[in-house]
Amino acid sequence: MSNDAGVAVLEVGGSHVTAAVVAPGSWEVASLRRTPLDSQTSADRIVEQLAAAAAQLPLANGLALAMPGPFDYATGVAWYRGVDKFDSLYGFDLGARLRSLLDLDRVVFVNDAEAFTVGEWTTGTLLGLERCCGVTIGTGIGTAFLLDGRVVRSGDSVPPGGELYRTSVAGKPLEDWISSRAILRAYGDAPGVKEVADAARAGDPRAQQVLVDAFTVLAEALTPWLTRFGATRAVLGGSISGAFDLVSQVFDFDVTVTEDTEHSAIIGTAVRAVS
Repeated sequence: MSNDAGVAVLEVGGSHVTAAVVAPGSWEVASLRRTPLDSQTSADRIVEQLAAAAAQLPLANGLALAMPGPFDYATGVAWYRGVDKFDSLYGFDLGARLRSLLDLDRVVFVNDAEAFTVGEWTTGTLLGLERCCGVTIGTGIGTAFLLDGRVVRSGDSVPPGGELYRTSVAGKPLEDWISSRAILRAYGDAPGVKEVADAARAGDPRAQQVLVDAFTVLAEALTPWLTRFGATRAVLGGSISGAFDLVSQVFDFDVTVTEDTEHSAIIGTAVRAVS
């Protein structure tokens, strides 16, 4: 690897792509540029948008991307269906197309929740902890359980695949209880979860209760796994983690909130790319 070039990273969300260069070792982030991304267009157009963002970066060491699931991170094939983003990529070999378009030998894909958690372990609130967990909350729930900075996806101490969203509460998927759509459905009239949180801070008791109810379900679903895994701390990230100040009382374990989900995910993607 050429250390001069750093690690070229794309952090990909449903409405944006952030391009950055990360210096291995110091993990300093530079050349940060966030641009809108239309995830509901054709597969070819999505790839063009990603390639355009990557082309701004020095690609001597290849490219690493943090992507939401469902995605086959080993092969670079997307399996999105019915998640309101990237549906046109279903069964699409994104890795092959990006390697071809950008003339690259190496394109690495990392689960965005795992990238976030590894970034928090490398430079953030989970720094150096032996056993810990990261949770991203937005359109869905993402989780990663780390043992000495390595992601644990199998065994009896973590949920299936290390992914809490695969679990159910009272017969319903966890994301039917806590996600942006679940919170907006429960509250009713709001354009986004941020507005629900703002209403709660302004004294709206219904908004307060909706958020407390949602995070109570998360706490009840997560706590047994934290205990089983032996995690000493969990960190919350994602857009909905901004409501943490309103719901911190529902957690009876050591939980904190990230300073910057995107920044941590970028760092974690770079760490995974060089490890």
